[in-house]
Amino acid sequence: MHGYPIPAETIRIENHVVNSHFIATIGPAQTVEAAKAFIVAVRQEMPDATHHVYAYRVGYGSSVIEGMTDDGEPSGTAGPPVLAVLRGADLGDVVIVVTRYFGGTKLGTGGLVRAYGDAARAALAALPLGRRIDKSTVGIEIDYPLYERLERLLPEYEAVIDDREFAAGVTLYVTLPTDRLDALTQAILDLTAGRVRPTLLDT
Repeated sequence: MHGYPIPAETIRIENHVVNSHFIATIGPAQTVEAAKAFIVAVRQEMPDATHHVYAYRVGYGSSVIEGMTDDGEPSGTAGPPVLAVLRGADLGDVVIVVTRYFGGTKLGTGGLVRAYGDAARAALAALPLGRRIDKSTVGIEIDYPLYERLERLLPEYEAVIDDREFAAGVTLYVTLPTDRLDALTQAILDLTAGRVRPTLLDT
């Protein structure tokens, strides 16, 4: 499978712990800006809540940007346990806000860690997943005699033709999963006896 798992949509779950009401909202965020906008939207939706604790992980694997806050809860009792749950999931591009309405009974340090962690775990357990597939667009300039053979080759690499230009030769503009680009490049080099190499285009 190409790419990596991401949230397929935004969902919300609710937990009651003693007298406090915890509302976890989790969804996709492919950039830090998107994560921050998600957090702002939740705050605006529930402006009377006592705390809006959040954590996010943008990216996947070894290339991840993380953020979190305790949002007024005792240091280390809210943001870190929520972020730890996200770190333990095989998931990228994710943001979660755990909103708390305080009910008058203090939970204590251990109780807060459990409550926030449990809310995050429950949200993750209910979250539908999709996949993010990084794609690249390339230009391939080829002679007419090889044009049809190249066209038949492309589907093997999940490559889709976006456009064609016909001049002295044929130029194909093709989009494909980034992790298939090296294999396609080699196939085209083989097809053209090393004369043609795809040109990576800015998208």
